[in-house]
Amino acid sequence: MGKLTENELRLWLQRGETVSGRSDGGGLTFVITKAKTAKWTLRYRFNGMTRELTLGRYPAMSLGKARQVASWKRTEIEEGIDPLAEKNKRAEMAARANRTFNDLLDDYLAKAGPELAPTTVADLIRQLNKDVRPLLGKRTAREIEPSDVVTVVEKVGKRSKSVARRIYEILSVIFKHGVARAFVPANPMANLSPRAVLGAPPAKRKRLMLTDAELRVVLAASLRMGPVNALALRILLATCVRKSELFLARPEHLDLERGLWTIPDEISKTRSGYTVPLAPLVVTWFGQLLEIAQLMGNPWVVPGRDNGHICVTTINTALTRLEVDVRRFTPHDLRSTARSHLVKLGVDVLVAERCLNHSLGGLVAIYDQHDYLDERRAALELWARHLESLEKPAEVISINRAA
Repeated sequence: MGKLTENELRLWLQRGETVSGRSDGGGLTFVITKAKTAKWTLRYRFNGMTRELTLGRYPAMSLGKARQVASWKRTEIEEGIDPLAEKNKRAEMAARANRTFNDLLDDYLAKAGPELAPTTVADLIRQLNKDVRPLLGKRTAREIEPSDVVTVVEKVGKRSKSVARRIYEILSVIFKHGVARAFVPANPMANLSPRAVLGAPPAKRKRLMLTDAELRVVLAASLRMGPVNALALRILLATCVRKSELFLARPEHLDLERGLWTIPDEISKTRSGYTVPLAPLVVTWFGQLLEIAQLMGNPWVVPGRDNGHICVTTINTALTRLEVDVRRFTPHDLRSTARSHLVKLGVDVLVAERCLNHSLGGLVAIYDQHDYLDERRAALELWARHLESLEKPAEVISINRAA
């Protein structure tokens, strides 16, 4: 028989007393917290460590029931089972079972985000918030079925086939992460076929090489895009960098006296920073951008609105609105244009590839660790002079139009 009685328990509870622990024997303890919550705990030792397991609340769990449950738990302990560890394990499993798809998305972004370029993360968050979270976010991750994925992708596909394909790829990666992190027991996309959901993939669009005649037209027309866009276009052409690497540039990344631009790891798409040699003409263009940024009180090299950097889609929009008689092209086509013209101007293919910060691949990448900085400088100066020859002398970019 235990030491406690029901009368004692009711009396303590009626008085509103705080009971730090009254033992009934065998580790069974009655507690009333400062918050006036009465409960039963079992105090025991397991593997040399003191443990305390909450059995239930009083009076929902009576004294007799508490003694019975405590007896069961003591039997488990004698059999080598830690009841507190088992309880925590069950609670964790229950919590996992109730995690939502939003929880999975947040976990993926937290784990994968640091490995991705900032612009990639921003684009990923934008697409998830627009097309995925509203439809699947509040659903329990474990309950999502293949048909749910198909519904999301098909809905996006009504707006844009290319975005739908991107959403399919994103979800595929996220569900693989979910399996690894025990958010879902199995990947609901494992048996889905991209072709069945999305249809046949579109033919890959070949990158363009704008001709000299087309470049003359584009460079002249770009002055209508405003000074920031016009300068950005020229720098993208002349340096062969990706637009995100330019738009995320800070003044401290530039050494205009030495004609060097250092792109740090966190900005580079390859996550491996590199140095871009700047031709004198490009140094002048950067100087004009910095003057515009200073006039605007903006901390970025390529200033945008609200004291931020220019949006990565801004130049795309500006190019779309240009009414010029040339083939349709994107900012990324400026890289292929530069690459093709470099070789056309006599630059070694290896040097041209390094100008684009392309991996050399294979044995070349292993044995050839040379940065080709001098060779790249000579190549990019040759290319900048060629671009300069394509513009009319009267065409200048006025920073006074920045406002």
